[in-house]
Amino acid sequence: MSLLSNYLSIRKLSEKICEPLQIEDYVVQPIVDVSPPKWHLGHTTWFFETFILKPNLIAYQEFDINYNYVFNSYYETVGARVIRTDRGNLSRPTVADVYKYRAHVDEAMESFLCREPEESVRELLILGLNHEQQHQELLRYDIKYILGHNPLFPAYANEHIEQDLKVEEEAWLKVEASVYEIGYEGNDFCFDNELGSHKVYLPDFQISASLVSNAEYLEFIKDKGYQDFKHWHADGWDWVNTNKIMAPLYWHFVGGEWLRYDLAGGLKPIKLEDAVTHISFYEASAFASWKGMRLPTEFEWEIAAQKLNWGKLWEWTESAYLPYPGFSKAPGAIGEY
Repeated sequence: MSLLSNYLSIRKLSEKICEPLQIEDYVVQPIVDVSPPKWHLGHTTWFFETFILKPNLIAYQEFDINYNYVFNSYYETVGARVIRTDRGNLSRPTVADVYKYRAHVDEAMESFLCREPEESVRELLILGLNHEQQHQELLRYDIKYILGHNPLFPAYANEHIEQDLKVEEEAWLKVEASVYEIGYEGNDFCFDNELGSHKVYLPDFQISASLVSNAEYLEFIKDKGYQDFKHWHADGWDWVNTNKIMAPLYWHFVGGEWLRYDLAGGLKPIKLEDAVTHISFYEASAFASWKGMRLPTEFEWEIAAQKLNWGKLWEWTESAYLPYPGFSKAPGAIGEY
């Protein structure tokens, strides 16, 4: 697939994700961690305008100079911006304006990509495409949060769109003690937090080869796991009590039964055979402690993942988010990303 075809395909997918939304859904920001879908569509467009078109296409006409303030996320190098908590307070630009903005930038990008860009620009463009794919993930779970916290529990789509999360039969993978290579060494794209290839020593360990099921997690709830402080990190225990957490996100106890919201709308019985979803690091860590185990480290996970069927869900580790040895951030605004 050519760079232009890949660009257009990824850009169209962002809009396809938003097709089922009503106009009111585009502007909602129920919590600071959720951004309105309209903002995601504008911000990903701003990235290409700011880092590809304005520096490299001489004849490019900026769509609206004020959008730099509205759709900048956190790039101090680029300038001032709307604070994150205010993204849902902006009725303008309208949703229609944002789609016009996307069309304007896409038309300019098509013109720009008629010729093969310089390698440095190509690398930046590929970063921008991966950035948009990140926001496609964000769009999906922000949309679910917006709809799932509406008391009407509206449907995102009428057809069944939830992925198959049936848990495989329990199995354990043994990993022998050794010195292992960690970090990415290939030539294809990777995010910079995967760079800094280095060696680590890992003692023998075993790791579950299957995801945790709803049935297993329900046993944790029934055993008053959310009421027993000894399984929780101190800040996790504060989080549970401050926010009155009793179960995973989107679970509701109704009429003596646990139900869940999904994107087909409404509340449905928990599928016991499915993998548990929408739990925080704190909850994952507490569950592991309750089982008499722990979460893997980042390094244990990276080595074990080479032999596991992974990728259905986010897997929590107990490691802090820290750079690998030898990490060097990119210069300028991209280094902030």
